[in-house]
Amino acid sequence: MARRRSTETYAEGRERRAAVDDPATVLEAAARFLEARSRSTAEVRRRLGRAGYRPELVEGAIARMTELGLLDDEAFGRAWVESRDRARPRGEIALRRELALKGVDRAVVDELLDERRSPGGVAPEGDGVDLEAARRLLARNERSLARVMDPRKRRQRAYALLARNGFDPETCREAAAEMIAAADDDVE
Repeated sequence: MARRRSTETYAEGRERRAAVDDPATVLEAAARFLEARSRSTAEVRRRLGRAGYRPELVEGAIARMTELGLLDDEAFGRAWVESRDRARPRGEIALRRELALKGVDRAVVDELLDERRSPGGVAPEGDGVDLEAARRLLARNERSLARVMDPRKRRQRAYALLARNGFDPETCREAAAEMIAAADDDVE
């Protein structure tokens, strides 16, 4: 495959890629896109389409990568949710929005979030997973929230932080109230 010349414009590059007839070239481009991290099928389709490859070659590359197990929206979504739960806690609302932006089918997202709520098929008490994630997020931001002296304003800031991160109102209320109660217990 010819590499992009430094004097080639974006339009010239798209034109060159539109003239490609070799499916292996498109498959290589898709594989390079997947090198950094796993991607959803829609992300790969968008990327190759914007690059200028012909739609039939793009679909062929996606089909081949799916056969090889390199593209799997369910596995991608599961890894995304696990990563978020581990590193940057988010509520179900935010997770749904992020996965939708990544192009993961709504039915797959519903299934993944049901699994998240009830791992192993056991129904959780209340909304335990989101509440636990909210607690972790508040713990991570504990120092900045502790600088707000007025407990009412601190609770409002905690609620706003949780709401911005996709937690539902009930979870925001409960986690913020727990944080204030814990801070009051520490003062006594």
